[in-house]
Parts: sequence; structure tokens; C-alpha cells
Amino acid sequence: MPFSDYKTALVTGASSGIGAAVVERLRRENIEVHAVARSAEALQQLAERTGCIAHAIDVTDRPAIAALGGQVDFDILVNNAGVDRPKKFLEADEGDIDLLVDVNLRAVLHICRLVVPGMVARDRGHVINISSIAGAYNFGGNSSYHATKAGVSMLSNQLRIDAFGKRVRVTEICPGRVATDIFNHVHGNDPSIRERFIDGFELPEATDIADAIAFAISAPVAVNIGHMEITPTLQVMGGLQTARPQPKTDPSGEPSP
Repeated sequence: MPFSDYKTALVTGASSGIGAAVVERLRRENIEVHAVARSAEALQQLAERTGCIAHAIDVTDRPAIAALGGQVDFDILVNNAGVDRPKKFLEADEGDIDLLVDVNLRAVLHICRLVVPGMVARDRGHVINISSIAGAYNFGGNSSYHATKAGVSMLSNQLRIDAFGKRVRVTEICPGRVATDIFNHVHGNDPSIRERFIDGFELPEATDIADAIAFAISAPVAVNIGHMEITPTLQVMGGLQTARPQPKTDPSGEPSP
């Protein structure tokens, strides 16, 4: 459906990175963009730069999100907000799990619940769910994150079934490593983090992801681009590992005979 058929958009996690790039890209198409994030200052700067409408809201604040959803009929929904607490699941604590489920999955479910029925009723709309290659591939001992992103992936598939017969399109975007500041948010604001994850690599930029989203939205109404994996050319998923069993120990910690 051409951009001219869409008038309004809701973008979460909009204050920086991919979210901000999506806001900028949609504003170039004269879409009225409602940008949601926790950082009021960053949102205000984005609004001054792009003309978007800023909403300093946490996506887990269900009453505030519901109030916004009740005020505007959104043609485009971009679920981009996400968090991570990278650690092995054997070391995860209650707060880690609750945070990732609340932001990465529960908020996406509720925002879709609030927005998608209106799209179906109007026979017009496009949902963009930004998940991750972590929703389909295993790496790095980050099980809670993988589980929530897999949930978003399945939700994207199911939304197409629930909206079947209406011109409501659903696109899942699965980025690999992208050159954004998410690594500093997750691992700490230290120069070594950028050196570890970004410097010296050839990586997609946030604008590349935004352009891919624009491509999916601008496709003819008869075309639903359902799934995109967007990774660096020099990144691959998967790999085979085999471990030898570790020696058994008795309760004292000494090797068993």
C-alpha cells in the first residue's frame, strides 16, 4: 500500500537507534508519527528535528499506552522498544526475566491488542514487529532474550491469521548486529564496548533498517513482506560445538573416584 494511503504511525523505542531512524524515515513520507520512549529529553530533540509528536511513556505503562491508542487511529505500528540483560539462564534472576518479558513481549502483545483491531475494522494497516535473529538462532547464553524474541516472531505469524481477509499486513524485521548505541545500553557506557561490538566491523546502520521497513510499507497493497533477516554480510548464525563431559565431583568438591 503506498505511503499516501497511510496517515499515522506509532513507533516505540523511538528516542535513539533504529527507532529514531524509523521516525525520521516515516516523517520524510509526511506520515504523522507518534514517537514513544522513556527519555523525554531525547524525544524532544527528535521532535524538534523531525516534527514528530513525542510521548514520554514507558511501553509497560499500560494505561498511558491505552490512552494514546484511544486518541489516534494508527495506520502503521512499529514495535521497536526492547531491552536485554545478557547472561546465562542459569545465572538469571527474577528481575531479569520479568523485565525482558514485560518490555520485549508483554508490551508488544498489549500494544497490538490496542491498535490492530482498529486496523482490521478500517481494512487498512501495517504492523512492523522488530524482533531479532535471536528469535530463530541460538548463541551466547542469553536465553530469556531469545525466548521473548521468539514470542514476537510467533505473534507476527499469528497476527496474519487473526487478521486474515483484511488488508492488514504484518512484517517481522530480524536484525543481526547493527551499529547502534544499544550495546552501551546493555553492557555499559565504556569505550571498550564500542571496540568490542562496533569498531572495525562492517555493520548495517540504523538507517538501513529504517529503509528496509519503508520498503515493506511502500509495497503494493497486494504484497505482504512477512519476514526480513538483516545481518552484516560478514556475520553468520549458528555453529557446531561439542563438549567433553566434566569430571564428577563429590559434595566436598573433590573429584569422585
